[in-house]
Amino acid sequence: MNKHDFPKIHFYDQDFVDIYNKTWSMLADFWIEPTTAKNSLNGYFLYPEGSKCVIDQFESIFSSFFLVYSNRNFNASQNIDYFYNHQEKDGAIRWRYDAKTGKPVLSRINPHGVGMPLFAWAEFNLYHKSANKRRIKDVMSKLQKYMTWLEENFKQPNGLYAVPPAASTMINSPRENCYYPVDFNAAMAINASHMSALGDILNDKDLSFQYRRMYFSIKTRINSLMWDNDTEFYYDLDKSENKVFEKTIAGFWPLLAEIPNADKAEQLISHLSNPATFGTEHPFPTLSADSKYFRESGERFCGSVFPAFNFMIVKGLEKYQHFELARECTIRHLYYVLEGFLPNDSNEKGDVFEAYLPCKEGKATLERDSSFPRPHYLITTGLSTIALMIENVIGLSISLPRKTVDWIIPNLEIMGIENLSLKRNLITILSNKTNRGWEIQMESEKLYYFTINILDQKKKTLPIPSGKCSMLIDKL
Repeated sequence: MNKHDFPKIHFYDQDFVDIYNKTWSMLADFWIEPTTAKNSLNGYFLYPEGSKCVIDQFESIFSSFFLVYSNRNFNASQNIDYFYNHQEKDGAIRWRYDAKTGKPVLSRINPHGVGMPLFAWAEFNLYHKSANKRRIKDVMSKLQKYMTWLEENFKQPNGLYAVPPAASTMINSPRENCYYPVDFNAAMAINASHMSALGDILNDKDLSFQYRRMYFSIKTRINSLMWDNDTEFYYDLDKSENKVFEKTIAGFWPLLAEIPNADKAEQLISHLSNPATFGTEHPFPTLSADSKYFRESGERFCGSVFPAFNFMIVKGLEKYQHFELARECTIRHLYYVLEGFLPNDSNEKGDVFEAYLPCKEGKATLERDSSFPRPHYLITTGLSTIALMIENVIGLSISLPRKTVDWIIPNLEIMGIENLSLKRNLITILSNKTNRGWEIQMESEKLYYFTINILDQKKKTLPIPSGKCSMLIDKL
């Protein structure tokens, strides 16, 4: 086994393991040197579309969440660095660039090219998967300048941010009259809270306090202005601060920002199991099923299921300890992704797609555009087949700087991971049924701390020495 193999997963459903492995083997085709359009690991992680090479802020941030598991075969921060390197003097970073020319791709619906501000969230995750504190030092000034640019250009006197709803990528979502988008404002809160956390990592009290204060200020405004008690949901606002009563998936971003209190969170989360709103067969549609604009055919953001938005919701559920619902919905979502990859109909060509149908198997459609959804779209589908697979199906949560691995096992199954590289340490954690009962076998090159939480009944933290060891679950 060399360090350059990808981590291996074990799971009782072999199809899940196959699509995980297949994703890693297909990813190499997506590293492209934009000037020559040739494959190169020194290039960027791009979706090739003919002669066009566009590098997208939303996709680049989200893809880093599964590239961190590649055992350093792929550089998880390469795309993100592209955006920092193209930062303008006033701190501006645009949502999309032409990777050949390096020029921003601006559009009528988003003239400033503002994207979802989530760089600090990605950096916080990169830090926990790489323990590279030096990187935070290096990028901090860029992140601060970017936040200042957003404040100076988009913050309104009421403390909320006004940007085009297209900034969240949801271009045809029925959000007419939206002036203050709930998703963008929640993303500002997410970024501010992670800026504060990065300040803590650097031991910079002032920085940490400055962004903590900013986070609470946005949180207070979202809760007081955007929440509706009757429908138990967060909404966009129009220019006069009236709610735009259209339930879109944007209303779940506040979960990831930890904005609702426990009661509001429960009310909001109940929509995810309600078939009349967001609890469709294939979780989670981008538009509530009771909207007059909802289409079972998907029609892009009128009901399609997009892996990046599912990832956002699952990570939001984790913030409120809803691990079981997060896992159950992840597994259901993965079955639909699998079905698209290995369709029952032998005449259909299987693939991973940009978006899926909400109420039955298959890829989403868009009446006026046959190029949607893009096939072979690993740039965000990898979130489902790799990141959610490791974190929510197998249930592992890893932090290198803390030297911790948490394993939430919702039910005893044969599963685990083998040869996951934690900096200069390869670890293996597997649960198996033996004649002595359920046993967890581990192997590691260095000491780390292992917290196991089984069926919400047993929780224990143990130091795991280097070498091989095993423990019986009954003895915990």
